[in-house]
Amino acid sequence: MTFKGFGIKYPEYEVITPQTKKSYTLRSMNVQEEERLKGSLVTPLKIAEHLNSCLFDALVTKPDGITDLDSFLKNVTLKDRDALLYGLYHITYEEIRNYQVKCTGCSNTYPVTVKASSTFNYNAYPNNDILTAKQKVELPKTPGVFAYVKQPTLFDELHSIRSLGNMPGTTIDLITETLIIDRFEQVPEATNTPVMYTDRVDVIDAYMSLPARDKRIIYQTYEDTFGKYGIELKMKSYCPSCSKEDLYNIELVENFFRSLYSA
Repeated sequence: MTFKGFGIKYPEYEVITPQTKKSYTLRSMNVQEEERLKGSLVTPLKIAEHLNSCLFDALVTKPDGITDLDSFLKNVTLKDRDALLYGLYHITYEEIRNYQVKCTGCSNTYPVTVKASSTFNYNAYPNNDILTAKQKVELPKTPGVFAYVKQPTLFDELHSIRSLGNMPGTTIDLITETLIIDRFEQVPEATNTPVMYTDRVDVIDAYMSLPARDKRIIYQTYEDTFGKYGIELKMKSYCPSCSKEDLYNIELVENFFRSLYSA
């Protein structure tokens, strides 16, 4: 007899994204999807692309305006993706198993297993303009130069990785690190006429030339304006050797792929 399926009703979980504040319902992954995702992760250039597709394929219900993968990428921020990934992880695996932590007291390393739901913290962006908002910041160590900081979307990330990922001297970490910069503005004293640098190569080159303090100002501005709004996974644990209590931030993407390969 030819197998025609079990007619399974997969478990579902609703996620309200913290930055765009939209409702999505995801279903758990099946074995075929796990294997397809594992088999596709052959290069860092492809991880974001396949992770986005995996999340989109797992969506059961989507908000108005999300009709295809392209509209999904343009209307979901990187912080929103963290929340969706948490939802997919929670409904697929339920537990964070054998997460390795290091005691801050005696340096003992030991595994911890907790329910994913017990680690969840949520901080919603207070406004409705996250996809268009920009924060202008003056760079204290580079006179006459301003950075415009934004919250990048999945589309921003994917487009930059695809177009710049193989460019000599550019790493994936550098590409993703500079996604929060929309553009630089320079106002020369001689002309007082602003010059804008919006091309991603120019943005990266300008970023690499900055004094270290200016970099910190950019990232602090991003964190205060956009970055603090999202989800966090925190768990308490007690060292079996010395009984010290510690609070740990769980790296969700790393743990998602670890669970994927151990499933």
